[in-house]
Amino acid sequence: MLPLNQMALSDSIFGQKFGITEHDLESYLSEALAAGGDYADLYFEYLATSNLSIDESIVKSAVQGVSLGVGVRVIAGERTGYAYSGDLSPDKIRHAARVAACIAKGPSQIEKTGFDESHKRNLYPLLTAPHETSLAERVDLVKRADRAARAYDKRVFHAQASYIDSLRYVLVATSDGVLSFDRQPLARLGVSVLARDGDGSPQRGYAGGGGRVALDFFLNEKTPEHFAQEAARQAIVQLDAVSAPAGEMTVVLGPGWPGILLHEAVGHGLEADFNRKKVSAFSDRIGQQVASPLVTVIDDGTIRNRRGSLNVDDEGVPTERNLLIENGVLRGYLFDKLSSRLLRSGTTGNGRRESYQHIPMPRMTNTFMLAGDSDPGDIVRSVPRGLYCASFGGGQVDITSGNFVFSASESYLIEDGKITRPVRGATLTGNGPEALKYVSMVGNDLQLDEGVGICGKEGQSVPVGVGIPTIKLDRMTVGGTAG
Repeated sequence: MLPLNQMALSDSIFGQKFGITEHDLESYLSEALAAGGDYADLYFEYLATSNLSIDESIVKSAVQGVSLGVGVRVIAGERTGYAYSGDLSPDKIRHAARVAACIAKGPSQIEKTGFDESHKRNLYPLLTAPHETSLAERVDLVKRADRAARAYDKRVFHAQASYIDSLRYVLVATSDGVLSFDRQPLARLGVSVLARDGDGSPQRGYAGGGGRVALDFFLNEKTPEHFAQEAARQAIVQLDAVSAPAGEMTVVLGPGWPGILLHEAVGHGLEADFNRKKVSAFSDRIGQQVASPLVTVIDDGTIRNRRGSLNVDDEGVPTERNLLIENGVLRGYLFDKLSSRLLRSGTTGNGRRESYQHIPMPRMTNTFMLAGDSDPGDIVRSVPRGLYCASFGGGQVDITSGNFVFSASESYLIEDGKITRPVRGATLTGNGPEALKYVSMVGNDLQLDEGVGICGKEGQSVPVGVGIPTIKLDRMTVGGTAG
């Protein structure tokens, strides 16, 4: 396989394996626009996956598979027609194009001949993706994780480890004459642990990570032992946890994965489709103060090897570093092509889809808050009584109101400026735009998460990254079991 920045259609898997030519692409696009329309595109996907899991020290599943297909989209004004085929034969692709054309038929029709290749770069230049290595090498990862988790502490009585990787080949051809290729590796290792002390209740810990990385990432950088020991540590900590307090209090969020709160409570509300429909708490607020002046939020799909990064998005648009909130002022939204057309705005490289069977929509890539000037220790010392949240489990947000609720999977009391007893059962509730106004200190320790994020929206899941420095929120409602 040639390097991405030297590839032509004939060199791609779609040219070599399925014989697709530029003439074919032009023909399919013409079929899609036969009933009129403003724009059409083709999204070809070839996806190879493997999934391994170990439970009770036995490798209980090892699955490998391949899926392939093409999605055809036609846009006419605000109407979109979409059809797909899991068969790349010319007749099936033409049929999908005709179906999409019938759904989105419009008064306009465009003519286009020839393609220009999109901007070339490679954010994940792997010579060998994990999927292209031997299965035995990957099986060894989950075995090592299982052994390390069980060896961590005698109170660990159950461990599970899973490893999943994929190699996705993408070809996007558009009616405005752009041709894009990408080869997208992705890998993730996860470890889940249960610990119990005597007859007490079992407590769970989880850790994992990965990205668009080669297999040696798990051998040299973040090993199975690293994730296993972190998962076991979390479970052991919870054995001594007390019931969470309840009420309004100061909350400190630790760096890294707690950025999931920013992703849910703020990020989704900045996706352009919600704002185009004016159903977001951030609709029509560009240029307004929506957060503390200490808050600057970025969405960046160009960070090398990160889980949420892409050379081009799923519409063939190069990803970008997008400024969303600057010193508390709302500066922009995240766009796909449909929203950018309807709102007459530029694209941001955030058109994403789960697979060829799904229509693209605006989605985040790697979303994080920039670091501030405060020492993390000083932030904790400034809190007489409050809650320190080191990690989060599940959460949800109402886009229209901005209201959110999150469960903290690892949190601690702050007493007299010190992190003290672990607590369990803590939930954070609030309103995204309102919560950010109470950010009074921002740490100098920005971290991105380990590489486990999966974002769901309208039934589609895509890999994402999150991040945050240590931050102090002067007011937040904590739900717990103690008054």
